[in-house]
Amino acid sequence: MTNNPTPESELPKMSKPANRELHNAGFYRLEQFTSVSESDILKIHGVGPKAVRILNEALKEKGLSFAKKS
Repeated sequence: MTNNPTPESELPKMSKPANRELHNAGFYRLEQFTSVSESDILKIHGVGPKAVRILNEALKEKGLSFAKKS
């Protein structure tokens, strides 16, 4: 067991692999997703369409959204 403190996560409940890989990629707060597109998030191993849908719903509840594709 490591003593490395991890930031408090406010990500919605998703599959363990999706949560773990998002945390490994440095995502802990919904506001962080406003600077990346859905397609960027789908490139993360373990994160699929269902996780993106759950994130989209959580973002909308806060009046946020993924970045638009550039």
